[in-house]
Amino acid sequence: LVEMDTHHTGRVPLSKFYGTGLDAEWRFGESEQYLRELGALDETSWRGKQVIIPNYIQAASNCIVSGQHYLVCCVNDCEVMLDEIERKVAAPTASPETILGIVGNMTSHISVDDDHPPHLDSSLRTQLAQISEAHSGEVPIHGRLFAQWLHYVFPRECPFPHKTGTSTAATPSEFGNSYIASAEDMRRHAAEANASEIPAEMGKEELQWMSQWSPEEELVTDHLAHGFRAPWEGSRLATGAVALLAVAALLGVFRKSAFGKGGSEGGLLPSYRAEKSHFV
Repeated sequence: LVEMDTHHTGRVPLSKFYGTGLDAEWRFGESEQYLRELGALDETSWRGKQVIIPNYIQAASNCIVSGQHYLVCCVNDCEVMLDEIERKVAAPTASPETILGIVGNMTSHISVDDDHPPHLDSSLRTQLAQISEAHSGEVPIHGRLFAQWLHYVFPRECPFPHKTGTSTAATPSEFGNSYIASAEDMRRHAAEANASEIPAEMGKEELQWMSQWSPEEELVTDHLAHGFRAPWEGSRLATGAVALLAVAALLGVFRKSAFGKGGSEGGLLPSYRAEKSHFV
């Protein structure tokens, strides 16, 4: 797959993918529908449909063992990069400058021949700045947008993070008999290989290789303690919630004065001998 990725975009034209599959016994034979279901197909490029290398490698179709409750799959090379970032940042968020300083000194781990720092061009720097602007100047390193940014920095190692619910980890048996492409479909796509061939000197910007980028964020951890808030916070709803808590506190004080420390079963709020109340 890496050898077929001549422009270092982390993607292989579907025509090349099937062209190679025709010459092999079993590899590269997943159907177009199954690749789409797995989230391993990029259909946004003017080059045509492309297989996303890290998403394909991590797909359930390539797992060594498929059990009812677990899968044994290939190692995710991107975890090495993220682990290094987590150790050096030591926080759930970081500034764009901090991230660029860390990532700029990292190297790809996919092969010895690919051991060089990533090329952080202007488009990648702009995208990282836009992520921070959406989060008060900080970049959540466990969010979908940062994972998407890492994918374009290390396109062969880091999977593209699809939005929740748009892809599945269905095994071939779960997907059904249509998981494998027919020989006719493979030959039809392979016949387009020459048409999808792009000159090696064409740059990534000309290829519009970030066409799959989407601005939707998904935070997988709770960042409220670090200044990130839900859209409704700070609005009238939040003011009303504070007022409601104030009324509840007054009721608690009234109850305490009326019934004493031990409380009474008919009270509106719980009362404890330690004189503490927890409002949820």
